[in-house]
Amino acid sequence: MFKLNLKIALRNLWKNKGFSLINIGGLAIGLASCMILLLYIAYEWSYDKQFANNDKTYVIYQSVVANGKTLSWPWTPNVMAKEVQEKIPGVKYASRSTYPKPQLITVGDNKLGSKAVFADDKFIKVFDYKFIKGNPAQVLKNLNSIILTKSFAEKLFGNEDPINKTVKLENEDVLKVEAIIEDVPANSSIIFDCIMPWALFEKRETWVKENNWGNNMCLTVVQLKDNNFFPAAKAMMTDIYKRNQKDNLAVASLHPLTKWHLYADFENGKSVGGKIDQLKIFLLLAFCILLIACVNFMNLSTARSERRAKEDGIRKAIGSTRKSLISQFFLESLLITFISTVLAFILVEVSLPYFNNLLNIKLLIDYRNINFWIGLFALMTFTGLIAGSYPALYLSSFEPVKVLKGFKIKTDSSVSVRKVLVVGQFVFAACLIICTAVIYQQLTYVKNKPIGYDQSNLIQIKVEGKMRDEGKLELLKTQLIKSGAATNVTFFSSDVTEGGNNTTDVQWEGKNPNENISFNHRGIGYDFIETMGTSLTSGREFSPKFPTDTSNVMLNEAAIKMMGLKNPIGKVITFWGFKLNIVGTVKDFVVESAYQKVAPMIFHLRTNDNANVILARLNPNQNISSSLTKIDELVKEMEPNYPVKRVFVNESFEVKFQDEKLLGTLSNWFGGFAIFISCLGLLGLALFMAEQRKKEISIRKVLGASTANILTLLNKDFIKLVAIANVIAFPLAYVIINKWLSAFEYRISISALPFIAAASISVIIAVLTVSIQSVKVAKANPVDALKYE
Repeated sequence: MFKLNLKIALRNLWKNKGFSLINIGGLAIGLASCMILLLYIAYEWSYDKQFANNDKTYVIYQSVVANGKTLSWPWTPNVMAKEVQEKIPGVKYASRSTYPKPQLITVGDNKLGSKAVFADDKFIKVFDYKFIKGNPAQVLKNLNSIILTKSFAEKLFGNEDPINKTVKLENEDVLKVEAIIEDVPANSSIIFDCIMPWALFEKRETWVKENNWGNNMCLTVVQLKDNNFFPAAKAMMTDIYKRNQKDNLAVASLHPLTKWHLYADFENGKSVGGKIDQLKIFLLLAFCILLIACVNFMNLSTARSERRAKEDGIRKAIGSTRKSLISQFFLESLLITFISTVLAFILVEVSLPYFNNLLNIKLLIDYRNINFWIGLFALMTFTGLIAGSYPALYLSSFEPVKVLKGFKIKTDSSVSVRKVLVVGQFVFAACLIICTAVIYQQLTYVKNKPIGYDQSNLIQIKVEGKMRDEGKLELLKTQLIKSGAATNVTFFSSDVTEGGNNTTDVQWEGKNPNENISFNHRGIGYDFIETMGTSLTSGREFSPKFPTDTSNVMLNEAAIKMMGLKNPIGKVITFWGFKLNIVGTVKDFVVESAYQKVAPMIFHLRTNDNANVILARLNPNQNISSSLTKIDELVKEMEPNYPVKRVFVNESFEVKFQDEKLLGTLSNWFGGFAIFISCLGLLGLALFMAEQRKKEISIRKVLGASTANILTLLNKDFIKLVAIANVIAFPLAYVIINKWLSAFEYRISISALPFIAAASISVIIAVLTVSIQSVKVAKANPVDALKYE
């Protein structure tokens, strides 16, 4: 029986080549879109789950009430790990480490920039990286030692065995290679090229040795012996700051490592979401695209119902049961799904390089993974059964006597169901158009919103090595301006587009002693205002004319407002126990999130020998390429042992919009696929209606109706369906986009434009799609349809 049904299915596919092609193509595009989205979701979901005891591992977060809200971040004091290891019950390992930071590693003349982590020996016990060479029990104990990843070791040593060979760190410390580990998986929150001992970090940065519960400067991870200890450990972590520092109001919490990547957004000290919200959108998108493809199949299958009805009537008349007919239809849908899946694989493999480049990741189909094949089989079966369910149940329900006497399909519930399915398709399509338009508007609004300084022709250069020597930076500043490559140069304590150091240890006259205010503090050099392209709102900026400026500060507008100072110039604040005078106030400018309000900021004078970044404004009258070349030459001349690290500030700023751009781009692509598949669904209904009304249209033509009249008649019904879809989609889309926009402090107001665009596009798509088929029917010779009447 199976063999016979398979033959019938293949014959039907071959007989109706056009329908088969549309069916297979629609399902293939739907499956391919769904597979790519599911691959991306699986990749993001797998973050930090490759470690053996990932379910027992936690990242310590600190929460502080400041500026009227609770701020949370995974930065902790250097003494946290020891305290947790000794005092918290059930802790197996507590490790401290830096976050990956740029470091120069040298072997002979081979100088490479690296992402380096300084960590204690428990770090590689919590994160059980695979060791290729070296003894895991002995690493990170020797002060002058280093662990390299496999690919980084190959870059440094080529095919040589690196074990016990030496490398140079920042042209200063000579380190012996004691182990090689596999490359850190890309789906890991901590990506690095090498690990060095925490003791070496303390040697290089002497301030790290200070046991200070108020200095949050490292990452602390904890691994429990068993999760049964979690409730007790969580309870004891709450007041760990207060137990060790009487006036410290910070609260510590244990955040699961497996949720670190996906649940990074906190409110009131509790995890509320993050990347997971984006994944939920993509999962819904994947499901809806696949569902639309299945609906397509239903519409196209039932559109040919009159032709299949006679065949099924004859089969029933000679003894076929309804059950066998249902099996036949399901076999056909599963066969089409199988062919579509093969085609979908080809589409996925062809498009994956593009999406990998777009997402900056490496999505791969792991054909050796049994779970992949189980998942694929489940997806294929689900698609086949859903797509074939309505045609199987509907077409097998015809009564053979009525069919063989002269079957005519009536406008009954089956047609209504088909129309409901098309409406559902266009509800989804309209929602996608609206949401994509709003994402684009929000992204454009924030990118074009004044950020408080001039990004154009502004570059930042990392200060390294001999550039820190006394007087060198001032000399370089003079050379850059004298060369004509730059018009203004200043110094900054950190990357101008990233968050700086934060503190709540600021006091001033009139401050509420029970209120915590968090300040972002930055060191700046002379000529900061003009170089940045920002402005003073009152007072003056730092100048070499005032030697006492090391005891002065400047504040931004947000800080003045938060402190409630009406006439700030000349007022005194206490910053980390030092009394400092306010000499100027600076216009607010964006350095962290472009979507959130500017944080209160304190600017203090950064002397030339301890700046970390040089900010230079390129000369607009000079060729940019020649200016950059000249700058590189001057920097290289001063410090030949380091590669020049410079970047345009606007390029760094652009990274802030990565998640929103990704969401918008994927919505565009997969929204386009969904709309295309929806068009196929409309085509299916148009074919059905045209076939059903063929004689009616012929009679109208005989009575004098023009092609335009016929097209209007046929399109009218479909425009009604699209109008109904838009009426349903508008409130649904409004709720979705309003919830998405609520996460941003700087947000657009929802206008009518996206809704008008969605309605217009959907109507145009519907008219064009239906007209493709309707024109054929309207121009057909009426004699062909009426000659047997």
